[in-house]
Amino acid sequence: MNIALLGYGRMGKEIEKLALSREHTIVHKIQGNIQNYDFKNVDVAIDFSIPTAAFDNITHCIKQQIPVISGTTGWLEKYEEVVKLCETENSAFIYASNFSLGVNIFFEMNAYLAKMMSQLEDYSVSVEEIHHTKKLDAPSGTAITLAEGILQHTNYNDWKLGKAENEDEIPIVAKRIPEVPGTHKITYASAIDSISIKHEAHNRQGFALGAVVAAEWIQGKKGVFSMKDVLNI
Repeated sequence: MNIALLGYGRMGKEIEKLALSREHTIVHKIQGNIQNYDFKNVDVAIDFSIPTAAFDNITHCIKQQIPVISGTTGWLEKYEEVVKLCETENSAFIYASNFSLGVNIFFEMNAYLAKMMSQLEDYSVSVEEIHHTKKLDAPSGTAITLAEGILQHTNYNDWKLGKAENEDEIPIVAKRIPEVPGTHKITYASAIDSISIKHEAHNRQGFALGAVVAAEWIQGKKGVFSMKDVLNI
């Protein structure tokens, strides 16, 4: 595949290594204005840019029927616009708050645990996420996805960054510590005991591999997909 990297920070560089090791070609490494590049020979774009650039990056490629894999968070208020544009342009798009295989398994565990805990009123739930100090958004997209998974299966109605103001809110604690790739923990606590599940990334390779696998999977497809489709889970 000929890949355009939209964003060439830490994740972009890690994706480049993985893609080259799988015999793909990087045709663009874009940090600035996407309009200045020729996408004629691009098979897929992988977007790990910044929140303020992601929407323009994604829509520019979709309008040219170039499949887009996006792992940028912090722009999702415009997600439905991208979905509609993708359908209109008959293109292909995958967004994931986290491309790691382990994290996507963790998403399923989180939903299953939420179902089990939904009838136990003595337990309150909280989400904690830890990332490196260069991460621009808080809470992480992964933490939001985890909170939304809990909301779907419990009586909670919303999540709150920091301390919850109401009993029906899930508190998300976001910590920023140098050189931490990503740690997420769900805790159900009562006066008697606590139950926790945690995913801890040791490096960025898992995220990069998932993004490249998604880029390989989406070739020849049309529509809006998720990592559940890619991994068949």
